Amino acid sequence: MVRPELSDILIIVLIALLFFGANRLPEAARSIGKAIREFRTAVSGKETNAPKKN
Repeated sequence: MVRPELSDILIIVLIALLFFGANRLPEAARSIGKAIREFRTAVSGKETNAPKKN
């Protein structure tokens, strides 16, 4: 797997700052993190709110 270099990460952060603005960037990062977490949970098949089968 190819790992991003520091320059790649800096460019992505700068684009995100331009796109979202400094005030909305933390909120956008939180929502992206939540979406990724929900996606991983759905893919793994683990439901935390599902009733237990007996």
